[in-house]
Amino acid sequence: MIFNKDTAEKTAELLLQINAIKLNPKNPFTWASGWNSPIYCDNRLILSFPPIRNFVREEFSKHIEKEFGKPDVIAGVATGAIGIGMLVAEYMGLPFVYVRPEPKKHGRQNQVEGFLQKGQNVVVVEDLISTGNSSLIAVEALKEAGAHVKGMVAIFTYGFDVAVQNFKNANVDLHTLADYNHLLELAVAKKYIDEKELKTLQEWRESPSTWKV
Repeated sequence: MIFNKDTAEKTAELLLQINAIKLNPKNPFTWASGWNSPIYCDNRLILSFPPIRNFVREEFSKHIEKEFGKPDVIAGVATGAIGIGMLVAEYMGLPFVYVRPEPKKHGRQNQVEGFLQKGQNVVVVEDLISTGNSSLIAVEALKEAGAHVKGMVAIFTYGFDVAVQNFKNANVDLHTLADYNHLLELAVAKKYIDEKELKTLQEWRESPSTWKV
């Protein structure tokens, strides 16, 4: 769920301003999964805009402490959330680790990189939630390393039903700065899209794996 409506609207507007989120219902993108999509989200762009990355860092820090209390460690999910997670940890004065999709094939074969003690309270920072599968792999890796995962925060979520169910099944508390519904509301209000394009985006959201133009 979003932290609050004001934060969701402000975050959505900033992401649209810098083209971290692109809406193109007439000429859709193709995701790595093969899905056709009228929206593309690349939150890595946030790091290139100091005022916006500072906003994200400070909103995350404020809401993390409010929702979860101050954790012992901030963990970022590789690779998209390493930069943002590090900024949050620095702002909160906390240690930082990051989690690979799978253990390294050489050396110490770590999946969790950084110093993490068993029993420490961790909040996980993610950049984007689609199905939630890769995010929850990171949570599981942290738990296997002995961490107590208090929850996860993300910049944006598409709000797919499968993701909601995946987080529920894993018993992981997820909060986001913005989500798909508030993005569409803001995009219409600010005339990034018209009513016809809004309908297309809403239809995609209902069945993204089978949607066609």
